Amino acid sequence: MWIERPGGTSREEWAEKIQAIATGRDQEAFAEIFAHFAPRVKSFLRKAGVSDAQAEEITQEVMLSVWRKAVLFDPAASGAATWIFTIARNLRIDAIRRERRGGAIRVDEVEAEYEADNAPLADARIAAAQADDRVRKALEVLPGDQLTVIRMSFFEEHAHSEIARALGIPLGTVKSRVRLAMKRLRALLEAEP
Repeated sequence: MWIERPGGTSREEWAEKIQAIATGRDQEAFAEIFAHFAPRVKSFLRKAGVSDAQAEEITQEVMLSVWRKAVLFDPAASGAATWIFTIARNLRIDAIRRERRGGAIRVDEVEAEYEADNAPLADARIAAAQADDRVRKALEVLPGDQLTVIRMSFFEEHAHSEIARALGIPLGTVKSRVRLAMKRLRALLEAEP
């Protein structure tokens, strides 16, 4: 169950906007993505210790990569925000490397960074599947009210205040349910071999 964020765009809608860029070069969708994510990316970079000028430059490169590489976005693999901030992180790393070696980076080097490697190792896939199964079984044990807040908080990425508004319950109740659910999940997962 997904709830609309007040005055905001849902995770699925951001993914649809990136898909619109990929399939039809939708400039309106790109403008919305740019207006929403560019300031957040710049702030992220500034918090990572990048100068204001360099943060602005990298942010422009990030948004250009979103436009050029929208076709590489896989909504099944990650959310739009995760994908965009991964691009920002990678470009920041590239900028640091570029400074160290004193040269410019070529566009094709940047573009190659965003091509997905869709071949995880077999043991990693098995371990992930086993962990997913354990978590799924543990979630089934939770009472419905706790499961709802866990799903909305962790799987749908809603803030606690949004969950409280959507469910019509006090914020403290949401926090209590999350805390109780996490305590119970931890106990269930630690008890399994």
